Amino acid sequence: MTNLIKEEARPLSAMEEVLRATPERPREKALVKGTVIAKSKTGVYVDVPPFGTGIIFGREYLNARDLIKEINLGDEVTAKVVAAEGECGYIELSLKEAKQALVWAEAKRAIDIGEPFILFIKSANKGGLMVDWQGLDGFIPASQLAAEHYPKVADGNKDKIMEELKKLIGQPLTLYLINADQKENKLIFSEKTPGGQGRKQIIEKYALGDVVDGEVTGVVDFGVFIKLEEGFEGLIHISEVNWSLVENLRELFRPGDKVTAKIIEIKDGKISLSIKALKKNPWIDAADKYRKDETVKGVVIKYNKHGALVSIEEGVAGLVHISEFGSEEQLRQTLELGKTYPFTISVFEPKSQKLILRHQPTAREN
Repeated sequence: MTNLIKEEARPLSAMEEVLRATPERPREKALVKGTVIAKSKTGVYVDVPPFGTGIIFGREYLNARDLIKEINLGDEVTAKVVAAEGECGYIELSLKEAKQALVWAEAKRAIDIGEPFILFIKSANKGGLMVDWQGLDGFIPASQLAAEHYPKVADGNKDKIMEELKKLIGQPLTLYLINADQKENKLIFSEKTPGGQGRKQIIEKYALGDVVDGEVTGVVDFGVFIKLEEGFEGLIHISEVNWSLVENLRELFRPGDKVTAKIIEIKDGKISLSIKALKKNPWIDAADKYRKDETVKGVVIKYNKHGALVSIEEGVAGLVHISEFGSEEQLRQTLELGKTYPFTISVFEPKSQKLILRHQPTAREN
């Protein structure tokens, strides 16, 4: 960084003295606008009034190379503040993060107003179609296609559905954003026209805790889409289907199924639903039944990177850590899926639904 400043800063010294004289500093992570005043192979300098001079360099420069190629001296750019006061007093900036922030803000706005987009289908899978929007991958569940594009396969054969969906590759469709999750980096589109009312007006009719009836319109790996009214849907995440482990939603739901669920979150133009919230929490009764250091029997229901997930009763499961066994292979040899073994409760915190178990070897294992 020091060499970069010394090498690049000489022609800017007079300007920098003026721009960097102000004591004000922007907030970190804030979006700022500025004018490009110098550009080289290793950095870009930006005049960010009233704060001073910003710089895009190092990793941020490499991450934004494609964007920087299109930038010329005098161009106005929007950047995100990485460090309000970096080395030599420069404001360290990120173009890539700023673009992402603006794209997700635009996605939220598009959902709120029901803005249509004409996008070309770039690929297909057994669950739906993929498009590109603002440099991000977008997914259209097959259930969100208009009637004329929905794959009409009588026996529901996934390979036949895939063949029908492939016919749409390269075609333009008019689509609406219905779900944008920045944390999961997921965009969900629909070909179905939103209702006449604005999305905000529709959402205002619902409240946290409401119990609603809806119809399944689509099933994807991470959840189930539920039509609450024409042109408006909520999502039941896979973790909100049941207190016990659910791995294959397609075995439980089909488009057209009627569902009753509870609204557990209304945020960013989206409604999150839960079926399990309408069922009694099994951890409440478990709090009176189990104690730390108690020996219990449990069924191995799943392996993960941390160890094995073991159910001691419907909806109450805990982790047996892999460190007990030395390796994943040894764990799988000792604890087979679907089999019952004795375990000792090491940690039991029913309020936070935390259960850690320790395998109790039988005489045969010893």
